Amino acid sequence: MPQTRLALLLIALLSLGACKPEAAPAQSAATPAAATAAEPAVEGEPAVSAEAAAAAPTDAAATPTPASPSPPVPAESGLVKGTDYELIEGGQPFAPVPGKIEVVEVFGYVCPACAQFQPLVNAWKAKQGADVHLTYVPAPFGPEWDPYARAYYVADSMGLVARSHDALIRAIHLEQSMPGEGDKPDDAAIGRFYGRYGANPQQFVAAMNSFATIAKVNRGKQFMMRSGVSQTPTLIVNGKYRVIGTSFEDMLRITDTLVAQERAARPR
Repeated sequence: MPQTRLALLLIALLSLGACKPEAAPAQSAATPAAATAAEPAVEGEPAVSAEAAAAAPTDAAATPTPASPSPPVPAESGLVKGTDYELIEGGQPFAPVPGKIEVVEVFGYVCPACAQFQPLVNAWKAKQGADVHLTYVPAPFGPEWDPYARAYYVADSMGLVARSHDALIRAIHLEQSMPGEGDKPDDAAIGRFYGRYGANPQQFVAAMNSFATIAKVNRGKQFMMRSGVSQTPTLIVNGKYRVIGTSFEDMLRITDTLVAQERAARPR
C-alpha cells in the first residue's frame, strides 16, 4: 500500500535502517512464488519446473574452492573486529574480476533502507579508484523481494542495470508506480518497466522464470549465507569482511579502510 511504503521509508530515514527477511536467508524461497509446475521457457532454453530449479546445481562458482582463513585487519587501521567488521572465514569474492578489489552490496529493491543508502553508494563509487569493483547481490527475502531479485539478474545479463537501477528504486519508493513492500508482486509490471530500457516485456518475464535466472538467485543466496548476511543493505569487501558500522556513512568509512587494507596487502 502506498501509505505503508511511505511510512517504512520515513522510518528508515530517521535512523540506520536495515531490512530483514521474513525468514532467514537459508529458508527463504529462491524459487519465485509465482512459479508454476511448468515455467515459461526462454527461447533456446527448456522449460523448468519449480521443483527442478530448486534442486538443480547452480554453477561452478556456487561451490567455492577451499580458501585460506581471512586475515584480521591490523590494529593500526583503527578498525575493531566485531564492532566495525566481521571476518568471513574462508570467504571469497562473489564475482571476482582480475586486478580488482570487490565490494558487494547485498540489497533489495523494495528495502526502504537500501533506497536511502543508494545516493551515498553512488557518491562513494564515484570517488573510487579503477581497482575497486562494486557489484550488487539482490536478497530474496520474501515474496515481494523475489521477483526483483530475479529481474536484477536478467537486467544484468542484458546490460541494463547501469541505466535502470536507480530508476527502479525511485519508481518503487518515491513515485510508488511499482509494487513495493505490502503490495502484490507483479512480474508483468516489472517486464513493462524494463521495456522502457529496450527489453521485450514478455521475453523479460520469461527470462525471470528461467532455469538460468533461478540458478543465479540461488548462487547469490548461498553467498549471503556464507557471508553471514541477515539484513540489507550489507557491504562485503573482497568476500573476506562483512561491514558493520553504526550509520550508513560509517559503513562506507569502514569499507574505505578495508579496501585500503586489501590494496596494501597485494603483492608488489
